[in-house]
Amino acid sequence: MSQAPPQPSSTAHSPLKIAYVPGVTPGKWISRWNERRGRALDAAQVEEDRILAVLRSREADLVFLRIPEEGFERPADLHAIPLYREQPVVAAPKDHPLAAFDEVHVADLSGESFLDAVELGSPAMALEVAASGAGLLILPMSVARLHSRRDVITRPVQGVDGSRIAVAWLQETEDQDVDEFIGIVRGRTANSSRQPSSRQEPAKKKARKAPAPAAGSKAAGGKGAGRPARQGKPGAGRTPRRKPGKGRA
Repeated sequence: MSQAPPQPSSTAHSPLKIAYVPGVTPGKWISRWNERRGRALDAAQVEEDRILAVLRSREADLVFLRIPEEGFERPADLHAIPLYREQPVVAAPKDHPLAAFDEVHVADLSGESFLDAVELGSPAMALEVAASGAGLLILPMSVARLHSRRDVITRPVQGVDGSRIAVAWLQETEDQDVDEFIGIVRGRTANSSRQPSSRQEPAKKKARKAPAPAAGSKAAGGKGAGRPARQGKPGAGRTPRRKPGKGRA
């Protein structure tokens, strides 16, 4: 009875699992991962209030989460690396005077009412309320684009606390592929000495074969074996032939 061929070692691992909050677009990092590694990868979007629970329950090997731009305190059981700042925007009804500006400072919005996306349940719901004219809403640009509406305008706003996207993983993680993916996120090349895959023991180089000896040479055990190599010009050391009629008595 024939046996099934052994599977490649890369498929012996479960997929690397990542989770990310709304507004993060990990597609470029996943593409680079697929180009470099043979291990499968699963990615899923998770709401912000669940992202750390998903990591700690090991439903994800690493996560992309949203943190305050200033004053973030890293939990003791996690590694976390801030990646980039998100631009905050203010959302308003389409006919709001804000539409006349390219961007605003929060001081220009004094006297306006502001909505809280957390209190309203979700950014999508908060934008729906903002569209009704009940108040303005400040949120990351990436989230506003994710839930964009035709009846809502957004403008970059200055003078407010922003947010950052960070990548986090458990300190007790021993999976080297987590470090490999984080290196990709940080822009390391496949040949970077800081990538775990480049630190693995390289394959042994095959010894270069010596060229085959020429036929008849000493090394080949041919006709010339045991004879000293001739020196000088061709014919040196030979007795010259006598020309006819010369050297005779």
